[in-house]
Amino acid sequence: MGNPGHLRSFHTLLCARWQPLASARAAALLPDPPWENQRSPMPGALEGIRVVDLSAMFNGPLATMILGDQGADVIKVEPPTMGDVIRQFGPQRSGLGAVFQAVNRNKRSVVIDLQTERGLDLLLRLADGADVFVQNFRPGVVERMGIGSDVLRRRNPDLIYASVSAFGEEGPYAHRAGFDSMLQAVSGVASSQGDERPVLIRNAVCDKVSGLQMAQAITAALFARERGAGGQHVRVSMLDAAVAFLWADALQLHTYLDGEAYGRERPVPRVLATSDGHVLVSSITDPLFRAACRALDLTELEDDPRFASLVERSGRMEELLQIFEERTRRITTEEVSARFDAQEAAYAVTTSVEDIVRHPQVETNGTITELVHPECGRMQLPRPVERFERTPSTIRCLAPLLGEHSDEVLAEIGVSDDELASLRKAGVLG
Repeated sequence: MGNPGHLRSFHTLLCARWQPLASARAAALLPDPPWENQRSPMPGALEGIRVVDLSAMFNGPLATMILGDQGADVIKVEPPTMGDVIRQFGPQRSGLGAVFQAVNRNKRSVVIDLQTERGLDLLLRLADGADVFVQNFRPGVVERMGIGSDVLRRRNPDLIYASVSAFGEEGPYAHRAGFDSMLQAVSGVASSQGDERPVLIRNAVCDKVSGLQMAQAITAALFARERGAGGQHVRVSMLDAAVAFLWADALQLHTYLDGEAYGRERPVPRVLATSDGHVLVSSITDPLFRAACRALDLTELEDDPRFASLVERSGRMEELLQIFEERTRRITTEEVSARFDAQEAAYAVTTSVEDIVRHPQVETNGTITELVHPECGRMQLPRPVERFERTPSTIRCLAPLLGEHSDEVLAEIGVSDDELASLRKAGVLG
């Protein structure tokens, strides 16, 4: 896939910027782990695809990082001075925030002042040779700038133009600012978390789900293009993504319209206290309910008509969990685990945020990989989630410094040394 000339050699150059380190535990468990794709000479699934990423903050950058993990050449275009504001979020080292690192690996940074005519011309030239263009400005902004979908696709008909918005491109909320907390409030995420008062999830769930949705939509559009559909404009709104994400559980009661539907909505589980910690117990199926009763010496509940089936338990879940917790509070987490393991019951011991990177299953999976950034030193990040057998996703480079690749990328589209000097003198390149 991709236009002629998109198969670049920049990967070789970028690989020299960092050194992967396998944790001793993971190395002992998996001597040559298949997930450590960084060493693999096989190309990624999107090798040869060039992405111009004009998005900032969280959702768009997450989508393009996934494409980069899968082999795409992602060029992150940032404004002068501060660049993407998310660079300032989280713990800092050498001017690179931890949040920025988490969603901007496998990208090259180019600084262009798009408020200048020459800067816009550079962006157009970049888009002329791209397969994908991603932006998450408020609706109408890119059209006023002269870089809307119609303009770019007129110049490059095969371009996949991807727009991420907060609320959509039309309607009463279209031009509102839309940060994750606002989307949680509007979409129903917050109200689904609390009973008396809406509660925000301490996680950018709307940003993340819309970014994941956009990454999948872009690859689907690229696949359709290979089958002859040509370029197209792909749109995802955070509101749509959040509502669709909630539908199967929090919003399921809106499904059937005519008449009444039997049954109840899925019960919401609750973490139970032990004498020294917390566990989550699942009794969603009849066999799992009976196994939990045996594990907690509550076999009399197996024939209790209040909990005889999933339907009855769904309506009395809080009552059932209170009975379970009266037992779990009396015993240690270790004993709860031993009892539930013996009965093959479904449970999970809660893991603290501080301990998750040391969880034995996380270590076995090689979920976290340790790396060395040339500016920030040793660090760790999750490896790409997906595992391809033949086209592995890789971490080829870590998050770029602001404007680190401006000269390199612009030279690839024919900008001469003299023109680079002139652009820099004029402040176009920051």
